[in-house]
Amino acid sequence: MTTRSGDFELTIEELRAVARYVAESAQEVLPVFEAVSPDDPRPRAAIDAAWEFVNGARRTELQRVASVDAHRAAKEAPTEAARLAARCAGDAASAAYLHPIAKAHQVGHILRAAASAARIAELNAGDDHAVGNELVAQARQRATPTLADVLSRYPLAPAGKGRLAQLMSSLDASLRAVSE
Repeated sequence: MTTRSGDFELTIEELRAVARYVAESAQEVLPVFEAVSPDDPRPRAAIDAAWEFVNGARRTELQRVASVDAHRAAKEAPTEAARLAARCAGDAASAAYLHPIAKAHQVGHILRAAASAARIAELNAGDDHAVGNELVAQARQRATPTLADVLSRYPLAPAGKGRLAQLMSSLDASLRAVSE
């Protein structure tokens, strides 16, 4: 089994588990982006690239390029929800290249898409935080033991004042509580 070294090791199968989790979140919110930017294929291409890796393909430039392209689409998106959805897609493609370095910002690559999906739901519900909290609970339930194990190798999610950071920290704490 292929591994990468850094502060610790991540196997390709662990990276696939992370990429699956992120791709699932991105897939759920892709329609939010496509509703306002129907002619922009970049986020869908990024999710497709993520699924190729998840389903057994090697990591290639496909994931890297698709990730960058989806993040560019996020910058051009006309609404906050669409920006978050496109960013989720970019995160899904880049999850194949999660770095095994013990830095808090790496946690964003694991959890930001699920937290963003929760934030999108809040925005669509008139900024109802209860909706986002429910989706964070669902994201916790969807996490595999492998995902929780990978997450436990990293420091806590970066603290932040914004709602997205709060959702990510909440998800991080709930997943770490399960894995203890």
